[in-house]
Amino acid sequence: MRTDRATLDQLFEGAPRFVDRLMEFDPPPDSWDDLFYQAEWTALTMPEDEQIALLDAHPRIGAAPATVSALSYREQGYDRDSGTAELQARLDKLNDAYERRFGFRFVVFVNGRSRAEIADVMESHLDEDRVTEKGCGLRDVIAIARARLAKLSSQP
Repeated sequence: MRTDRATLDQLFEGAPRFVDRLMEFDPPPDSWDDLFYQAEWTALTMPEDEQIALLDAHPRIGAAPATVSALSYREQGYDRDSGTAELQARLDKLNDAYERRFGFRFVVFVNGRSRAEIADVMESHLDEDRVTEKGCGLRDVIAIARARLAKLSSQP
């Protein structure tokens, strides 16, 4: 398998330092599964400042639609779920509380859930400890990238 920088940049948007690490794998991964396995291990073991940069590369849940990529726009459900001002206020409040508590952005594999459902998920995560929460977010970064690859691979 030949790892393509442009594809990795799409899968891990906004995280060039992390993509640099993935490009340095020697030997290169034999398959996408191997790459994602190595990427998860790398994310979980790299220095904390890089872990936080990787998490913070993702847009906030409920970020203004004009500020997110086309991939994030679809993943966060803006194309299916416009939400309400009340939901937006709740998401903003939860994002603020989460970032204050943990020191990094909330990242979750949305997987088709509505923004209201994600707000409930985010609220439930506020009781977690920081180490557990950081690990969950990093693993979800990899899950998001896997799902993005599947979508990119299925496009004509």
